Amino acid sequence: MSEKSYFKHHVFFCTNQRKHGETCCENHGANDLRGYAKDKVKELKLNGEGLVRINSAGCLDRCDEGPVMVVYPEGVWYTYVDEEDIDEIVESHLKNGKVVERLKI
Repeated sequence: MSEKSYFKHHVFFCTNQRKHGETCCENHGANDLRGYAKDKVKELKLNGEGLVRINSAGCLDRCDEGPVMVVYPEGVWYTYVDEEDIDEIVESHLKNGKVVERLKI
């Protein structure tokens, strides 16, 4: 029996909030943009078994490059600034399988 990943792409957004104003992804609105990505994936009907799952994660230990997200199974790390960046990642990588080089870290 061959093993198959439950999701084609499993995306983790660091939404960690550090104390005392230390550098972290949530200082850049990571949780709001994770929600935006989740809604976008649902809108495009890319969510569910065999497709895409968007999840929150605690610290992914790349705070200085944040906000960050990672797409598995490829292990591609991205940084992003706004909804337009998220749109590009969803359309290019999650929908069409093409890495967005300009946002890759």
